[in-house]
Amino acid sequence: MDTSAPQLTTPVPSPLPLPSHFDPGRVGEIWRVSYQQRALEAEQWAREYRIPPAAADRVRVGLLLIDVQNTFCIPGFELFVGGPSGLGAVEDNRRLCEFIYRNLAHITQIVATLDTHTAMQIFHPIFWVDAQGSHPEPATAISADEIRSGRWQVNPAMAANLTQGDLRRLQAYVLHYAEQLEKGGKYPLVVWPYHSMLGGIGHALVPAVEEAIFFHAIARCSQPRLELKGSNPLTENYSALSPEVLTGPEGDPIDEKNASLIHHLLEFDALIVAGQAKSHCVAWTVSDLLQEIQARDPSLAKKVYLLEDCTSPVVIPGLVDFSEQAEAAFARFAAAGMRRVRSTEPLWSWPDFPRPL
Repeated sequence: MDTSAPQLTTPVPSPLPLPSHFDPGRVGEIWRVSYQQRALEAEQWAREYRIPPAAADRVRVGLLLIDVQNTFCIPGFELFVGGPSGLGAVEDNRRLCEFIYRNLAHITQIVATLDTHTAMQIFHPIFWVDAQGSHPEPATAISADEIRSGRWQVNPAMAANLTQGDLRRLQAYVLHYAEQLEKGGKYPLVVWPYHSMLGGIGHALVPAVEEAIFFHAIARCSQPRLELKGSNPLTENYSALSPEVLTGPEGDPIDEKNASLIHHLLEFDALIVAGQAKSHCVAWTVSDLLQEIQARDPSLAKKVYLLEDCTSPVVIPGLVDFSEQAEAAFARFAAAGMRRVRSTEPLWSWPDFPRPL
């Protein structure tokens, strides 16, 4: 067997075929990835198609996957993103896996974010009580006025866990927090079902996507970068780059931007973005990235490509539909110079997509 490294001068087929292990019918299911077998196959795949190590890339292409986790992407899990079709995240991830495999030789690194929570956080039911001591139902929006009136109050038991027993401090903070969300024009404070629980099955990457990431890592000798977000109990963290609120009532720091990740993403020659949900974590992550770009060099927006067919908005039939908000956000990104593309289109057909020299 020829174990020599691929020759960098040999053209790589584009797009590549799909490997035989990929089963599009199982993208919406939970199963164990056979790492050792996939590693052997990935190395053979690289030899067969003469795929060079990522370190040899003259054009560095990053693929940012936002919260492609079971909790959002598997039907029946806590916050499954069904989108308009009802199977949005499953359909998105099927196309995403195919995109990764077909463009394996041109993706330098995959960066995946992981929404990460524990029980006692500001957006979980246990954090809040009404006058009768009952917790809010998931999808309840809590306004600053409702906190002032006492309609919703901090569960006193939270203080021992989060503010060393200082309930008054915690009460002052939550009012400040809700006010900051409203002043900043962000989504109101929403009580979500317990989801993406650290250590739980919902927190894990979708197996089909995890397998594709692993296959890419071995075939291209490229370590994926996994970024945890959302573990701070006192703030939401829709964006992978920054929490919703950074400071407390006295200007004291609550959390900070992920400066390291921002810098890393902007170092790529092209950055491709996909994930869930289009209306929430994808929209806010891209919005924060655009803010950073506009502060540095607005022309950098042109190197960001949004995979429109690999992301879906939050739609709960009869309750909420964030499709319009998602479309408005993506229209704003495009107006700033970012590119709206589809995974089924060849990379070289995308506007101004950089080619190797």
